[in-house]
Amino acid sequence: MGVILHSYLFLVGLALGSFYNVVGLRVPVKRSIVAPRSSCPTCERELSPLELVPVFSYLFQRGKCKGCASRISPIYAGVEFATALLFTIAPFLVGWSKELIISYGLISLLVIIFVSDITYMLIPDRILLFFAAYFIVGRILVPMDPWYSPFIGAAGGFLLLLLIAVISKGGMGGGDIKLFAVLGLVFGYQELLLVFFFSTLCGTIIGVTALSTGRVKRKQHIPFGPSIALGAILTYFYGEQILHWYFSFLS
Repeated sequence: MGVILHSYLFLVGLALGSFYNVVGLRVPVKRSIVAPRSSCPTCERELSPLELVPVFSYLFQRGKCKGCASRISPIYAGVEFATALLFTIAPFLVGWSKELIISYGLISLLVIIFVSDITYMLIPDRILLFFAAYFIVGRILVPMDPWYSPFIGAAGGFLLLLLIAVISKGGMGGGDIKLFAVLGLVFGYQELLLVFFFSTLCGTIIGVTALSTGRVKRKQHIPFGPSIALGAILTYFYGEQILHWYFSFLS
């Protein structure tokens, strides 16, 4: 039964990952997420159902469009697989509890903003507002201790990144600031600083790697959303273990 259930979660994650690709690519440019059907961005040929099977279509086609043979970005398949993997392991990490309401919402938000920010360097307000409402309801159903922690976290997350944006004179985007406010509803004020620490650490590693490999040039902007997504996932699933290890090391 366990194998069947987790296989089902993996398949659901694959399907949702494909949908989140569409949301992340279309919402920022104000296109419908329902129509038209997906097409090749190069030749604009409408894709057949067999070309829309998450991950497997990419592998079967060897990462190329069947029509024009142009290269398909591996990000699409990577997002689908990552979503499936996170959906599958979430119950192992948080248990079969109401907290999965928060877990799956967080995974969904982070996957969508990853796609949006890495493609357009934009985190749309419509996505943030939707998930803000979702997490407010979610924290009513799955309250934190103390109950007001998410609301202090939301205000604190917004003010923290706003302060950094002011000090750095625009070094932090408005979408990042509002994203941290939404994440405050998930983590509360107690763990939000850890999210910021891991996000900054991931951003530094990504930035240094991109510079050293020539993928970006000095003073070129790098989207911070993917780093926030990585930092949030690390904190949500492994934050307590990391803090426990850290304080044990100090003692």
